[in-house]
Amino acid sequence: LHETGSNNPSGLNSDTDKIPFHPYYTVKDILGALIMIMVLSSLVLFSPDMLGDPDNYIPANPLNTPPHIKPEWYFLFAYAILRSIPNKLGGVLALVLSILILAVIPLLHTAKQRSMMFRPLSQCMFWILVADLFTLTWIGGQPVEYPFVIIGQLASIIYFLMILLI
Repeated sequence: LHETGSNNPSGLNSDTDKIPFHPYYTVKDILGALIMIMVLSSLVLFSPDMLGDPDNYIPANPLNTPPHIKPEWYFLFAYAILRSIPNKLGGVLALVLSILILAVIPLLHTAKQRSMMFRPLSQCMFWILVADLFTLTWIGGQPVEYPFVIIGQLASIIYFLMILLI
């Protein structure tokens, strides 16, 4: 049992199917890391402004504020929640709460079963939350106009409802 293993129905030694970890996987991982470093270095060194917002390159004018200021892409969902609440204090509280919730959610899950494999309703609500975050991110980059304001308010309500229900 200790020589062939308990999960070996044929009883044959399968050492020929194995490859050593060190040379193969080490070289493979180092090659992948070097390719990523080269791609990121070439992006940063040769075209650093490629992913920047064009409004950032307009000379500053203290008398004229651009009408469509928006934050970086990773805060657009929180900016959409901030804009969806007309009350200033309520908007700021919702903004802080929306970011704080994402940091606290992993600490709240105390079930012994960590997987959502056997909880299809939770899986469905998770994917609704992901789609809602994408919607809020998209809405955060749009101007403050009629259809976008309503969509942002509905998406903000869905965001907080999904957090409460999950």
